[in-house]
Amino acid sequence: MADDDWMTPGESAPAAAPTPPGARTGKRSRRGIARHGRLRRHPWSTAGKIVASAATVALVSTLGIVGVAAANLVSDAPPPVHLVGQTAGPIPDIGALQGGMNILIAASDSRTDQGSDYGTTDDSSGIGLNDVTMLLHLAQDHTHAEVISFPRDLMIEFPRCPDGNGGWNSAMSKAQLNSSLADGGLPCTVEVIKHLTTLDIQAAGLIKFAGVVAMSNAVGGVTVCIGGDGIDDPDAGNLQLPPGNATLQGEQAAQFLRSRHGVVGGSDLSRISNQQVFLSALVRQILSGDTLSNPVKLWGLAKAAVSNIRLTDNLNNPTSLYQLALALKGLSFDDITFVQYPVLTDPDNDQRVVPDEDSAKTLTDAIAADQPLALTGGTGQGSVQASGSTDQPAATAAPTASSMAPAGTPAPAATLSDNVKGQTAATQTCSNGDG
Repeated sequence: MADDDWMTPGESAPAAAPTPPGARTGKRSRRGIARHGRLRRHPWSTAGKIVASAATVALVSTLGIVGVAAANLVSDAPPPVHLVGQTAGPIPDIGALQGGMNILIAASDSRTDQGSDYGTTDDSSGIGLNDVTMLLHLAQDHTHAEVISFPRDLMIEFPRCPDGNGGWNSAMSKAQLNSSLADGGLPCTVEVIKHLTTLDIQAAGLIKFAGVVAMSNAVGGVTVCIGGDGIDDPDAGNLQLPPGNATLQGEQAAQFLRSRHGVVGGSDLSRISNQQVFLSALVRQILSGDTLSNPVKLWGLAKAAVSNIRLTDNLNNPTSLYQLALALKGLSFDDITFVQYPVLTDPDNDQRVVPDEDSAKTLTDAIAADQPLALTGGTGQGSVQASGSTDQPAATAAPTASSMAPAGTPAPAATLSDNVKGQTAATQTCSNGDG
């Protein structure tokens, strides 16, 4: 893909993306200059590291950050992204990851170099808009992980952040979350989510439509349950899925993740809960299936990610990725929770949403305190629990010494408000098709 599809501070700005409905217009002033040195990419030194990184791809994919682990598999991987205030350090020794981690994942809606199946560059070009924004939290003791999905239509305060051209965007009192990627690339989106949640974010990655296609093909497709009246969405590549089980891969997988008018509610919130149907099925497939023990699938995952994932420099080496894999591999389905960031209708525009501040504070306080989450609000409008289903049993892989939690009393679960929708990976859900 073209070099200008990706944007970091100090690089040239991409073609301007169109202003989404509800977003502000006009140019922002620059204040100050911040340039960052570029890290030298480190080549693979042993075949063992290749295998380790390939395994990491599959493990990290289970948490919805599809293929993040393979971006340094070969020497032509995309150059790393530099976050604000992040400095390069030595590559750590192979071993267990010490402590927890917060990783932000953004998926761009850019049509540049994506083919005609997703629309034209009139819809979105250059780096595009962050149609999907998720934050993965791994607990300090490695006993649980959470993935928070933020609505693209969320209207929030933007802090001062990089503009992607060596300068800075000024702060704004209210802007649409999905414009942050076009404003200043992944570093700007990271600053916006840090400001919103008050959580530190140590790493990030960016993926496009082609990356979703490649990753779903590499695992041989993901089997999901289609409920309700089935999905018929002309706005998502004319996606048509009748009720029942469907194995999604290639462009159909990307269309499923994009669909909003094909599920009940037809909103971005409905789309998030429908995406969680896919992500929880992916977790169960990878941890219960043969992916982790199949070197062909692992290699395919790694190769697919190389040209589609842009990572921050602290993840752009095999050792850090291998450490992350060791930390994640002991988790069971019940340990992995997907939630929607809680919102209310924007009083200024009923087509947009604003944070539900009380419910959001309970959620982010729990993440900061490393507490597991207890959901009370159901799965969300775009999905339903499968009829007669029960939660899946824990993954059968035995935890290793490096992934076992330190001795001590586990943190109590934090009970979230009814306005926080979501599910664990153990919960079997179906798309709530709108026919």
